[in-house]
Amino acid sequence: MKSNSPIYSRSLLRNTAITAVALSIFSFLGQAVDDAKMPNVILMLTDDLGYSDISCNGAQKVNTPHIDCLAADGIRFTDFHTAASICSPSRAAFLTGGYPQRAGLYMGINPKRDQHWFLGLHPDEITLAEQFKKHDYQTYIVGKWHLGTEPEFLPSMQGFDHYYGMPCNFAHSPKFFDDDHEIFAETPLDRLTELYTQRVTSIIRESAKRKAPFFLYYAHNYPHTPYEAGKAFVGSSKDGVRGDIIQELDWSVGEMMGALEECGIAENTIVIFTSDNGPTKNEYAQPYRGTKYVTFEGGHRVPFILSWPEKIKTGSVSSVKIHAMDLFPTLSEIIETKLPSNRQFDGESLLPLINGGSLNRSPDAPFYYYNCENLQAVRMGEWKLHIPREEKQIPFWDRNKQVSQFRQPLLYNLQTDPGESQNVADSYPEVVSEILGLGQKTRRELGEFMRPGSSQRSTGSIYPTAPVISHPKDWGSVPREVIEKLEAERKRRHPEYQVGN
Repeated sequence: MKSNSPIYSRSLLRNTAITAVALSIFSFLGQAVDDAKMPNVILMLTDDLGYSDISCNGAQKVNTPHIDCLAADGIRFTDFHTAASICSPSRAAFLTGGYPQRAGLYMGINPKRDQHWFLGLHPDEITLAEQFKKHDYQTYIVGKWHLGTEPEFLPSMQGFDHYYGMPCNFAHSPKFFDDDHEIFAETPLDRLTELYTQRVTSIIRESAKRKAPFFLYYAHNYPHTPYEAGKAFVGSSKDGVRGDIIQELDWSVGEMMGALEECGIAENTIVIFTSDNGPTKNEYAQPYRGTKYVTFEGGHRVPFILSWPEKIKTGSVSSVKIHAMDLFPTLSEIIETKLPSNRQFDGESLLPLINGGSLNRSPDAPFYYYNCENLQAVRMGEWKLHIPREEKQIPFWDRNKQVSQFRQPLLYNLQTDPGESQNVADSYPEVVSEILGLGQKTRRELGEFMRPGSSQRSTGSIYPTAPVISHPKDWGSVPREVIEKLEAERKRRHPEYQVGN
């Protein structure tokens, strides 16, 4: 199982040096998309993978040759941001094209919590999978869902034909499913990547035989803890078990790409490789400050690679600012599926950029760093302002609770100070004032701590009249009669549940 399989990329047959060059080198050859066969799409979303966790982004203790080759043949973006620094809301943004706050799922769902077990991504949300279904794609999820565990919120309710994997984090539930069938009561972590890879390559081969386009959401659990490396990878890296499982992830990418090549469909398959949020240790987010849980760059800026051999003929590096919400309009445009007209989207199609042009939005267009329901920072161009906050606004998972440093606005210039180390707020009061004004407007639209926004859609709930509480510490504000009704429903659905456990 070790990476002795041939590296799939044609890049190794030529000079693989990647240099930052003008985006004009990307060109579409041949006919327009509407004259071509619909492409297959694989979105590979890792979990807690940091910016510098892969070799082409500077990793020193692991080797990721297959991921590097994916980048060498495609576009590696160096300024890509996820919409949240934790799992559930980040995934909601990738799949819906809206900030998690707009899509109503801004908290980290944990089915063990009294406050969360009955919540999930609202069934009325329109996901990428549902967009692909409009063009008769077969849709698959392999991996971690983490958008609600009750039947109303499972992948089958959001456009996926088949589901293979875990409903959430191992600590929340160790179970493993193949569609509706539980195949492991406790997932064998040392076989997890092997199991996922076997299913991914099987989907590729079966789809090629049917000559049917497919959308595969490969949402791996690693390197989120707990993790165990497959036997063939134990001790293979210079960074302990975490490094070993990252090298096994790279092997999985190689197997996946090898299957595409073997089946003759690699050229017209779009492969996207990224992460849901930053790592739990800053060393894997370098050169950026912060980690998962926080709104410094290390929590939001992660790897993003897009490969499409049939259309992208020369690999390069792009420093254009893009984010998770761009994925929905990009893939929708590629498969010529209109965006739903009854909702607002927060992203923009990257297709003009890939086609040698530029994005319609201004480089100064703001990006909002929410943590749960609290707007904590705003970026405008190269400026990033951390907004003052009170301790009650900081989510329970935010491990950077030195509230004193956020009593006043903190302004950083990310171009000259990517590590967010020099606060220049006093030198640029006009920038601080402008961004604070943007923040106030956005809080009214997308919400703030314990205060819904005017443009927020509903959170999925099996008991819609119950308030949505993201912080367990605020559960005491919920009326006792509501809690009792929820406990009764939980007991009905889960007879093993004991109130108070």
